[in-house]
Amino acid sequence: MNAFDAFFQLVGSATLQTLAMVALSTTFSLALGFPLGILLCVTDPTGIAPRPALNQVLSRVVNVLRSFPFIILMILLFPLSRVIVGTSIGTVATIVPLSVAAAPFVARIIETALKEVDPGVIQAARAMGSRNSQIVLKVMLPEALPSLASGVTLTIINLIGYSAMAGAIGGGGLGDLAIRYGYQRFRTDIMIAAVVIILVLVEVIQFAGSRISGRLIAKR
Repeated sequence: MNAFDAFFQLVGSATLQTLAMVALSTTFSLALGFPLGILLCVTDPTGIAPRPALNQVLSRVVNVLRSFPFIILMILLFPLSRVIVGTSIGTVATIVPLSVAAAPFVARIIETALKEVDPGVIQAARAMGSRNSQIVLKVMLPEALPSLASGVTLTIINLIGYSAMAGAIGGGGLGDLAIRYGYQRFRTDIMIAAVVIILVLVEVIQFAGSRISGRLIAKR
């Protein structure tokens, strides 16, 4: 294998690792953060099912998790990664801290999007006898879809950045490639390639997210 083929194989493998990390961590963070965001919205003192004490507890937990720098959080979650996937280093192990780090961010995005729904629409649904679960599922979520799409786009972009930072402590992917092969081995070409691919990924995700959000707004 010549140097040119080896270069592309190395960069291609790291790109696939990053895509896998981001895709899986996005899925898991949405699974964790989506119900939490709904709960934060509906239990708010101005929500459809006010529970101020529960809301305060959930809000504090979310704020604490969001305040941790990702690198520190990843180190703290090494034991959890080892329990769940059997290792604390590598692409698969990184999915655990990525999911946990993004979940509070997702929760706040969901909460904010749902709070932007026109109160008049909610009141109309309640006047027609809709239960709280029906209001959330059939009124609030459909009305908030454009904001939710934008929020998911931001989440994916953040996770791309987190995955790159994870490379500093053996997380795999493009960040690991840039640090271990680019910086430490003085391969400027590899470092530039990793950065360019990350930038392209962010641009593609942002473009797709904006288009989806725009179409959802147009269909209202």
